[in-house]
Amino acid sequence: MTNPTGEAQDGILRPDFDRRIMLEFRGSVVTSDAGLLAYRELDDALGLTPAAGERLADARTGKNGRHALVGMFRQSVFGRLAGYEDVNDALRLRHDPAMRWIIGGKAAKGSGASPSQMGRFETNWLAKPENLATLTDLSGSWIDQVAKRRSCKRVVLDLDSSVSPTHGDQEKSVWNRHFGCTCYHPLFVFNQNGDLERCALRPGNVHSADGWEDVLKPVVARYRGTATSIAFRGDAAFAQPNMYEFLESEGIEYAIRLPANQILQAQIGRLLKRPIGRPPQHVQRFYKSFHYKAASWSHPRRVVAKVEWHLGELFPRVGFIVTNLSYSSKNIVGFYNKRGTCEQWIKEGKGAIKWTRLSCRSFNANAVRLQLHALAYNLGNFLRTLAIPAAIEKWSLTSLREKLIKIGPKVVSHGRYVAFQMAEVAISRQLFAAIMQSIAALRSPPMATAP
Repeated sequence: MTNPTGEAQDGILRPDFDRRIMLEFRGSVVTSDAGLLAYRELDDALGLTPAAGERLADARTGKNGRHALVGMFRQSVFGRLAGYEDVNDALRLRHDPAMRWIIGGKAAKGSGASPSQMGRFETNWLAKPENLATLTDLSGSWIDQVAKRRSCKRVVLDLDSSVSPTHGDQEKSVWNRHFGCTCYHPLFVFNQNGDLERCALRPGNVHSADGWEDVLKPVVARYRGTATSIAFRGDAAFAQPNMYEFLESEGIEYAIRLPANQILQAQIGRLLKRPIGRPPQHVQRFYKSFHYKAASWSHPRRVVAKVEWHLGELFPRVGFIVTNLSYSSKNIVGFYNKRGTCEQWIKEGKGAIKWTRLSCRSFNANAVRLQLHALAYNLGNFLRTLAIPAAIEKWSLTSLREKLIKIGPKVVSHGRYVAFQMAEVAISRQLFAAIMQSIAALRSPPMATAP
């Protein structure tokens, strides 16, 4: 029935506490993810998704494909970056104005891929062996593009495993006693900038270091001849003779946590006795460096011990690090301790990108999902390290998603252009302009590589 005042009432909701307020749901003219356009600008400046589209094999044989492969790839990666990790989210995202313009092509004026199309894309096309191998290598290719815009030529690699709990009948999902759940046990290697160099999905019951060669060696091979030096950090799970020998053969500096034993503790027997006198209010730290050869080692290696006495604790905290670094003992411990940042990056991947959402039945399909999450994480980290102004440079990926990506504008379409009328709440126009200017500077010719 027509409203007496001439106002249209279809689809309008009014709260009773104040009838002057009208709630209108116009999904086609409003988006909640306009900040993704900054990430799309960075993608264009670095040529990331176009390169992926060229390398991935299209499983379609017909010529009437409605959606370009690179468009569906963008929908997968950018959707995860915005917090939409399931293909079912495509039911709404395909009509979202920001996502349609990010996808590009026909989708800009039409719509993106449907959930069924995205499901086939991720669980069928990308799960084929050649495409899964391409996805696994893609993070490294993207990082190589970014490295041309960075001046640092020393690379520090951190290798660590994590847990991805499962709650269904996923293939190769197995109980892990250490984590106390049924899970997958993926392996990650990061560089010092927080970029995820490479990752691999593994069954839940494998050892933490299982398959480290498939993850670490391709990364080292990429940097061979381009990096001036490479350093490596790992926890006690990677304290293996074949790891030491590989790193030494490649000329890589390393610091790896070494499990304690009676022989190592005998070397620091004096430091294990409580210091004489009244305990101070601060932590007492002592260091010792010595050479040690385990029965499985081909030659002696340097070991650094750290002993900490904490107020109120009966026994000291003891740690050993095997290394080939020439630093002082204190500096070696400090260098190793920085690997804790790697654990923070893994937490960011779990919290902001939700890369533990591996809910497909097939193991290969879940491996694809992990690689897509890794690419979304890297895209988010690239913007954070290359284009974020100093005022917000300490923001986590979660904060950037909630405050930058989740900008809600009104979308106004004109004949020749589309205007996103952005809301200024957490991100002002000046901040957004600074981000766009930093991205524009990345389009300049890359810095020349030192001879």
